[in-house]
Amino acid sequence: MIGIRRLYRNARLLDPDSGLDGPGDLLVEGDRIAAIGPTIGDGLGADVEIVDCAGLCLAPGLVDMRVQLREPGAEHMESIESGGRAAAAGGVTTIVALPNTEPPVDDVSVVEFLARRAREAKLAKIHTYAAATKGLAGRELTEIGLLAANGAVGFTDGVKAVADALVMRRLLAYARSFDQLVIQHPEEPSLAGAGEVTEGEIATRLGLAGITPAAEIIMIERDLRLVAITGARYHVAHVSTAAGIDAIRQAKAAGLPVTCDTAPPYFTLNETAIGDYRTFAKLSPPLRAEPDRRAVVEGLRDGTIDAIASDHAPWDQDSKRLPFSSATCGIVGLETLLPLSLELYHNRHLTLIEVMRRLTVNPARILGLEVGRLRPGLAADLVVFDPDAPWRIRTEAFRSKSKNAPFDGRPVQGRVERTVVDGREIFVREG
Repeated sequence: MIGIRRLYRNARLLDPDSGLDGPGDLLVEGDRIAAIGPTIGDGLGADVEIVDCAGLCLAPGLVDMRVQLREPGAEHMESIESGGRAAAAGGVTTIVALPNTEPPVDDVSVVEFLARRAREAKLAKIHTYAAATKGLAGRELTEIGLLAANGAVGFTDGVKAVADALVMRRLLAYARSFDQLVIQHPEEPSLAGAGEVTEGEIATRLGLAGITPAAEIIMIERDLRLVAITGARYHVAHVSTAAGIDAIRQAKAAGLPVTCDTAPPYFTLNETAIGDYRTFAKLSPPLRAEPDRRAVVEGLRDGTIDAIASDHAPWDQDSKRLPFSSATCGIVGLETLLPLSLELYHNRHLTLIEVMRRLTVNPARILGLEVGRLRPGLAADLVVFDPDAPWRIRTEAFRSKSKNAPFDGRPVQGRVERTVVDGREIFVREG
């Protein structure tokens, strides 16, 4: 049985993989894309449901390669279901979860648990990274081959750097033997551990302990030396400094198998967003000075930065409404990933299809996932959005259980209208 047949008509088709950007239709049969083209609506029969996109953009669903879901262990902050609903509202159809749960994802049983819960929720597709080291403790490697065979799509200690150089070398060597991706939080912990904001005038004025931006480049350059030795695939998460981006740029030019991502706060905000101790703007790595923010934009523009991830990190009120030095790091981002990324388009730094490439096919390729493209035969994971619709971010309206974001009240352009996973419409905007 084919199942439901649905024709998305009068759309602006955006396929970052092929470069397609033009008017057309897309036919979904069951859970697959059946056809795509300028006009495919004739002779399909009466059983086809018609969705008139009225000229709105129809693109592959977003692939978010850095999300904390808090399940198992802290479901009061976020669960697979609430995170899935937030993803659906944000046009995200594929999520990759970090392993820093309770217990951490360092055993096959936890990988299988997450896969089962994702199937039960029937919302966004959920993949997971596995912990690089047991207990995220940075000492003993996990069973990389076994975890990869059971569905882990990469190895990382999440919000912690793998600090020990010998452990990192062994990790890269083992990952290389299984052709697995290693993802690093790029911050030298002995330099960053006691800090709260980026080092500089604002840190001094507020009396807060600073983190030198050099903590990022030191970790990246150390790891790049180890990548050159081992040949492993290496990915730098949420890169945030000009020096770090330049090091990655040079590594790519030298032919090393290196990729990286950033998150919207690092190109939409700078350190001034901290204001007078605004804990909702406390991040790891911290918000940087304006020259670094501009360097992130340039890294996205010239292709050094491959992907944009939400870096979704839900926290409850008790974790954020504290004195700055005691508050946790991180913000939610699933529901604002698209509109904040579209600022790069509206500010003319990237074309629309270039923005979508960094949100879809690029992260999918890095992770080895068959998503992020509009092609007949592939899963019908789609987003319909209006790139120009103006609105204001209201954190109280988030589907996420947590509301910790520094963007409340921010005017943005770009709104998701429909989200489709395997042919099922998991989000349709009302009104």
